[in-house]
Amino acid sequence: MIRILVDSSSDFTLDEIRKNGLDLVSLHVNFGDRCYADTIDLERDRFYELLTTAQDFPTTSQPSPQAFLEIFEDVKEKGDEIICILLSSALSGTCQSANIARNMADYDKIHIFDTLSATHMIRIMVLKALSLRDQGADAVTILKALTNLAPRVKVAAALDTLTYLQKGGRLSKTAAVIGEAASLKPIITITEEGTVNVIGKSLGKNKAISFLLKHLACVSADPEYPLYTVYTYGTENCECLETKLTASGYTLGSRLQVGSAIGTHVGPGIFGVIYVEKAS
Repeated sequence: MIRILVDSSSDFTLDEIRKNGLDLVSLHVNFGDRCYADTIDLERDRFYELLTTAQDFPTTSQPSPQAFLEIFEDVKEKGDEIICILLSSALSGTCQSANIARNMADYDKIHIFDTLSATHMIRIMVLKALSLRDQGADAVTILKALTNLAPRVKVAAALDTLTYLQKGGRLSKTAAVIGEAASLKPIITITEEGTVNVIGKSLGKNKAISFLLKHLACVSADPEYPLYTVYTYGTENCECLETKLTASGYTLGSRLQVGSAIGTHVGPGIFGVIYVEKAS
């Protein structure tokens, strides 16, 4: 049996984890001296409530090798095979923990796939892996398909506020104050190297939405995959984007909420799209 493991940054809900028979390893979110296992004991809306009201700014931490090892030992004992589809190694040490655990388990049917992606970008890869597995594909075939798919999965999203980039040390306080005063909405993406990059800056929500529409018009989205809209907390911005997308002729898939692994750094109010480019 081929099992599929994800970390909580993939932002599947617990119901989706159970429904799809996925193995889950959680990142941790720390508010002061209180530590939560992402997805398991901290629901997303509750996380954003804490993010916007708690005195302490949260930190996130990768899963321990032991968390992976417990699952890997079960896989080994049962003679199963497992594919771990994980958060970008450029954003977290999650892949490193998994590799340490694989070496400790000493079992050659453990496969670690670095998505170089995050949040619901990973969802698209996981659903592809599940589909192939259920069609009878072996692990080598699934990993090859993921390698081909991963660079094509894209995200473009507008930040509603610069406050959380500043609190997390990724932006100076001066730059944040100036940007907030000007209603600056940076448009971010995740690069093929797995890092976060700014691809544009817009003044205000409406211009940010226009930027996203122009961005989509310049790419060739693969109709085999849905166009997801994404948000963090509060759907108003995302609803405005969806209205414009629908009016422009796009067929939309689900509206998906981004969890704490990325939400810690971008804050509430983010709105954007995830899509798959056509293969060249």
